[in-house]
Amino acid sequence: MGDDKDSVADVAQLYLGNILYALERAALGLEEENKVADAGFYRGIARKLADARGREAKRDR
Repeated sequence: MGDDKDSVADVAQLYLGNILYALERAALGLEEENKVADAGFYRGIARKLADARGREAKRDR
């Protein structure tokens, strides 16, 4: 990490757990504000990222 040639995908993969956590925290905050649809949107992003990582892990076996 720290290389100027890191791609967005490289950085996102490295910090995926942190990104998923932040998305869930955002969703929880939105639910507290009764913005259920907005919370669902952020959870949908998290689900797509997690599913994509799962497919990658399966392919790499």
